Amino acid sequence: MYLRKITFIVLFFLIGFSGSAMGNTGSVVLYTPFTKISVPPGQSVSYSISIINKSGKLQRLDVSVWGLSGRWNYQIESGGLHIQQISILPNAREILSLKLKVPLKINKGNYRFFVRVGKDKLPLTINVSKRGTYNTLFTSNQKNMEGNSKSTFYFRTTLKNMTDETQLYSLRADAPQGWQVIFKPNFQQATSVEIKPNETSNISINVRPPDFVKAGTYKIPVYAVTQNTSAHMVLEVVITGTYNVVLTTPTGLLSTSVVSGDQKKIELVVRNTGSAELKNIKFTASYPPTWEVEFNPKEIDHIEPGKEARVLATVKAGKKAIPGDYLVVFRAQTPEVYAKAQFRIMVKTPMLWGWVGVFIILIAIGFVVFLFRKYGRR
Repeated sequence: MYLRKITFIVLFFLIGFSGSAMGNTGSVVLYTPFTKISVPPGQSVSYSISIINKSGKLQRLDVSVWGLSGRWNYQIESGGLHIQQISILPNAREILSLKLKVPLKINKGNYRFFVRVGKDKLPLTINVSKRGTYNTLFTSNQKNMEGNSKSTFYFRTTLKNMTDETQLYSLRADAPQGWQVIFKPNFQQATSVEIKPNETSNISINVRPPDFVKAGTYKIPVYAVTQNTSAHMVLEVVITGTYNVVLTTPTGLLSTSVVSGDQKKIELVVRNTGSAELKNIKFTASYPPTWEVEFNPKEIDHIEPGKEARVLATVKAGKKAIPGDYLVVFRAQTPEVYAKAQFRIMVKTPMLWGWVGVFIILIAIGFVVFLFRKYGRR
């Protein structure tokens, strides 16, 4: 009796072992070379799975994935089609592609799942290398820039949607009063940008300070906000000084007169009313045709803040300029700033022509008197 029990138990295990071996080496074999991989959250993974029909008959098999939660997105494809069932000829091989994406909001660890073809299963494991997040990343390689008050500061930033949904981000800045902040996602000016899951948008941020901003360091927070997530960073602009120049005359008078064909010397004053040194100040003018304008000196190397310099402008009127008012515009220009002074110049007739006119008038009067005396008595 005891021997019978032992024999029955041995036979039971042998039958079970035999059945297990047949299941593992059955009529269908599933194969992929990489059964355990390590990837970060948000990564897309693709498996190439071979299905080998070792039986001598046609196999029609259901295909599915087991063991993944609803947060995982996956598709089984072949020939560009989504596959749920496959037919394999006797002693033939078919290849399926399993494409899946690791969720962004996920814990670090191993995730085991199965590809099931008919009754056979292919175990696979994905090791998520770090804890995932459900947020937005707003970054820039250069958050600090320096320049003068006339500069425009160009910041290059990237906005990454680290969620598993498409997000429409509202873009805004908390800038000091008078500052201009312009967002240009993908080089187009806008106040919002739409970004697909786990994708990045390049955003250029142009910052322009007010004209008379004081030297100093200014912080400009910028924000990308949706109903579900948001991100921000702080840009920093360092203003080295303000550039401002005034062009006038010692008395402030901006008018004069000149005789046609003659020249007039006009003294100009260049004042540096900013907080930064002016360098390489050049002088130009706009004037009527046939006129000439020369400056002495033609260029000034530098003017310290709060200081001024004198320039002599020689204006020569055209020889055939008729009497009247003419406009001459003087300009003082640096690489950062410029100023202009509009001069009204009255052109007068030369004195010689005045005396000639008087002489002609006298001759005419004398001629009239002569005629009156000669013929008036008759």
